[in-house]
Amino acid sequence: MESVLENGRIVGETARGYFGDYSLVEFSYDKETMCEQTQFLMDSGAENIAEASFIYDGLYCAVDILHKNKDGWDIVEVKSSTSLSPEYIDDMGFQLYVLRSCGLNINKVYNMHINNKYVRHGDLDLQGLFTLEDCTTDVFCNSSLVESRIQDIREYMLREDEETRDIDITCDSPYECSFKAYCSRHLPKHSVFDVRKMALNKKYDYYHKGIVSFDDLLDHQIKLSPKQMVQILTEVEDRPDHIDEKEIINFLNMLTYPVYHLDFETFQQAVPKFEGGVPYAQIPFQYSLHIEYEDGRLEHKEFLAKEGTDPRRALAERLCEDIPEGVCSLAYNMSFEKTVIKNLAEQFPDLAGHLMDIYDNMHDLMIPFSKGHYYSKPMKGSYSIKFVLPALYPDDPELDYHNLDEVHNGSEASAAFLTMASKTPDEIKMLRDNLLKYCGLDTYAMVKVLAKLRDVVENH
Repeated sequence: MESVLENGRIVGETARGYFGDYSLVEFSYDKETMCEQTQFLMDSGAENIAEASFIYDGLYCAVDILHKNKDGWDIVEVKSSTSLSPEYIDDMGFQLYVLRSCGLNINKVYNMHINNKYVRHGDLDLQGLFTLEDCTTDVFCNSSLVESRIQDIREYMLREDEETRDIDITCDSPYECSFKAYCSRHLPKHSVFDVRKMALNKKYDYYHKGIVSFDDLLDHQIKLSPKQMVQILTEVEDRPDHIDEKEIINFLNMLTYPVYHLDFETFQQAVPKFEGGVPYAQIPFQYSLHIEYEDGRLEHKEFLAKEGTDPRRALAERLCEDIPEGVCSLAYNMSFEKTVIKNLAEQFPDLAGHLMDIYDNMHDLMIPFSKGHYYSKPMKGSYSIKFVLPALYPDDPELDYHNLDEVHNGSEASAAFLTMASKTPDEIKMLRDNLLKYCGLDTYAMVKVLAKLRDVVENH
């Protein structure tokens, strides 16, 4: 969430210059002060006002960009997404209602979002980076609903008793409700909502028909995929681990020693800072590499870019040094690692041959689990390594991500690297140590998962 908010902040600040010079209403917890600043700027002839603030009848909104247009104003709502979503129309409808109620003549309402086709060459091109989408017709048509919705909310706020409402798809879409867990307390331990790879609307459809528990799904003979059936039967009948020995052997036979266990950490920039960058590209800044030899010996190599720099070239060069051509590399969910490597090869043609050799010789450790060849009840229908690892090695403190300091998952790793350049030297050293420990555990976990597959075949 910190990364999402940071990207949103950067996008919002960058977009302010889209129409040229602008005036900024400084943030204040006193919203009346922000409104007074806005009025002063409007009276002073400002043509572009960022965070323009308005209050009407207890309703407050801040417009990302208020743009002067002929005899009136345009509302420009900035989003860090790459497309227009229906809920944005509601946002802009509320702004339109408040600003009109304050007496402003609104000509146009726009949504400004990221153009995911943009490629940065030289200085940032705001007209190329952003897409300005005219939403005036939709927002004006929707505006008639705003006043009645406001009245409904105000009436609801005066209620003394909590309204009884059943859960529905609106608990999850367009965003998960903060009260979802509270309102779902009546669900059994294993419900239709725990079934993996089932469409959300289908889950709610079954729920409203009274098909709620795993037993209900079986009793009503609901059509399920083989993997969904394994998940449900393993829970209901307390079955032992599902192991397809033949398929696991086939997978193991594809691997050759030494095996290079590889894991990348990446970050994303909505506003690309580096030459050739595109919005939301996965930019690798770190990798861990555990090299496993046939005699069981392990060798560990790692790379972590210097904070605040473009990490791509240095990482690509080191990767080519650490992984020779023609060897077997292994990743967990290799589509991610392969995408990173392919992007590096396109960025650096002189390294492309070596990088694509790594790409071509990579195998996916997730396959035995994603294909359902190995399933254990604690996996809860998931084949993410964060579920698979504790299922294979329960209560092993050496493999417990919760025992790490500060960085426990990829999102936290990304956020740590993005903010590292602004830290003190001591803080930077601590963050680097924590990033290395986290990424190192990712590849060591792969070594242990592969060892478990071998053990299972030998002892099954």
